[in-house]
Amino acid sequence: MRAAGALILVLGLAGCASAPKPLACPVGQAPLRTAQLFFGAKAPATLDERALRRFVDQEITPRFPDGVTVVDGGGQWKGSDNRLIREAAKVVLVVLPTTGDGGGAKVEAVRAAYRTKFKQEPVVVLPPPGCDTL
Repeated sequence: MRAAGALILVLGLAGCASAPKPLACPVGQAPLRTAQLFFGAKAPATLDERALRRFVDQEITPRFPDGVTVVDGGGQWKGSDNRLIREAAKVVLVVLPTTGDGGGAKVEAVRAAYRTKFKQEPVVVLPPPGCDTL
């Protein structure tokens, strides 16, 4: 049984080892990579629209000038005390650069800035699809 599980794991990871197929875009378009950031507002913070707009203008736009979209959301998660927390959220979609580290360091800088400014524990980031090491 263990051997079968190991074989499934190896075969599953083999797909990650192969080169991804390039995305076929219509003529005149190019592949686009994005990341999503989920900003919560657990007390004592609130999602004040002006403060968030300033944050976007000062922290996100300079790092991601090719595009930023902010939408209202809501979510839930377990805090450090293992209690369920429900809160309002903002979902931020950024267009990632196609050069350098692909925007990873910039995403982390935005994440750290939000956590500090708004005193938040988690800032969830969904990067583009890819494989990770186990």
